[in-house]
Amino acid sequence: MRITTDRLVLREFTSGDWPDVLAYQCDSRYLRFYPWSDRTESGVRAFVQMFLDEQQLEPRLRFQLAITLADGGALIGNCGIRRKSENNSEADIGFELSPEYWGQGYATEATRALIDLGFGEWGLHRVSSWCIADNVASVRALERLGLKLEGRLRENEHFKGRWWDTLLYGLLEDEWRP
Repeated sequence: MRITTDRLVLREFTSGDWPDVLAYQCDSRYLRFYPWSDRTESGVRAFVQMFLDEQQLEPRLRFQLAITLADGGALIGNCGIRRKSENNSEADIGFELSPEYWGQGYATEATRALIDLGFGEWGLHRVSSWCIADNVASVRALERLGLKLEGRLRENEHFKGRWWDTLLYGLLEDEWRP
């Protein structure tokens, strides 16, 4: 799968992508809202291999794509859309971006393309997502995309020695505007 937006190309991962992923996943700003305290070459290679393995599944339900800049092709993150089953009319979305590219609208642009795919081509009824409540940038991105806050799970994630709340978001097909 390959999706092009104004500034980005969302493409399938390749085995050679792991160094770029490792570079941004080692950044302390990135690690703040993840359970990892650091990332290793072997951990990131396994992370990328998981996406490569999913590319081979039939039917394929999970599409985790590398986010690259259309101008130059630099890998700056990844985003995904994941169906629960082949005939399911719901999918969840998610994204992560190198901190060097935060605040420039790239996560919103990439994720909007996945939502357009889900509602436009796949005929989904609902798209959902969740994030750590303290991750204000992710909250803003989901809300800019039109997702509505549906709930807060109090202290349901535990990592880095503390409990974190998560926020649940959803968007219905009739709320989506291509």
